[in-house]
Amino acid sequence: MELSTFLVQCLNAIQYGLLLFLVASGLTLIFGIMGVINLAHGSFYMLGAYMAFGLAPLFGDQFLLQLAAGVALSVVIGFLLEWAFFSYLYQRNHLQQVLMTYSLILVFEEMRSILAGNDVHGVPMPPWLAGGFRLGDLITYPVYNLFASGVCLAVALGLYYVVNRTRLGMMIRAGASNRDMVRGLGIDIRLLYRIVFAGGVALAALAGMIAAPASSVYPGMGGQILIVCFVVVVIGGIGSISGALMAALLVGFVDTFGKVLFAQYSGLSVYVLMAVILMLRPEGLKNKGY
Repeated sequence: MELSTFLVQCLNAIQYGLLLFLVASGLTLIFGIMGVINLAHGSFYMLGAYMAFGLAPLFGDQFLLQLAAGVALSVVIGFLLEWAFFSYLYQRNHLQQVLMTYSLILVFEEMRSILAGNDVHGVPMPPWLAGGFRLGDLITYPVYNLFASGVCLAVALGLYYVVNRTRLGMMIRAGASNRDMVRGLGIDIRLLYRIVFAGGVALAALAGMIAAPASSVYPGMGGQILIVCFVVVVIGGIGSISGALMAALLVGFVDTFGKVLFAQYSGLSVYVLMAVILMLRPEGLKNKGY
C-alpha cells in the first residue's frame, strides 16, 4: 500500500469513527444513565439526514446556520419524545422498552415515507467546502471530510467538558450512580433525564446532518448505523463517553482497513473485534468514569 493511499484510509477511518462517536455517545448516555434500551436511536440519525435535505433549500450556502437550526429542532423533538414516550419506560423491563422503541422505528419510517418519499436524495455540499487537496500525484482528499472530522472532534471535546467540568455534568454523573440520592438532594431527575435524552437526540441528528452532503439520504439508513453503534457502546463500556470515543475510532480503523485489506471478510471484522475485546475485558474498555 502506497503512503498516500494509507494516509487517505487513515483520514477516512478517523472521519467514520468520529461520526460513529456522535451517534454512539448519545446512545451510551441514554442507556447508561437512563437505563433505556433505545432501538429508535438510529432513527434520530436518519432524522438529521432528512432534516439536512429539507433545510438545505431554505439556508442555501449558510451551512453552519443550517446545522444550528437542525440541532435546535432535534432538541425540541427530543424533549417531546421523552415527555410523550420515554418517560414511561424508566420503571419498565427491557422487553417493554424494546417493544416501544421498535414501534417508534416503524412510526419514523412511515412518517419519512409520507413526507419525503422512498427515493434516494442528495444534499448539496456547501460551495465553500467543495474541492480537495492532493495527497500524492493521483489522490485527492475532500475538504468537506476534514470539516466533518473537525466538527465531530469539537463536539467530542465540548461533550467531555460538559460531562466532566460543569454542574450539569456533575448532576448527570450523580444521576447515573444513584438516582434516589439525587432526588433526595432536591434535583428534578425527570428534567435531568429529559435534558440527557434531548442531547442524545441532538448528537445523533447532528451526525446525520454532517454525513448527508458526503453521502446519500435514503430509507432505512438509521438501522444500519444503529447496529454498529451498539457495538461501539459495548466495546467502549456502557455509559462511558471516553470509552465510546476510543471504541468508535477503533471500529472506524478496523472497518476501513478491513474493507481495503480483506474485502471478502470485512463484514466480520467489527464483530470479531467486539468478541476479542469482550473476552479480554467483559466490562468494555472503560468501565469506570466518563
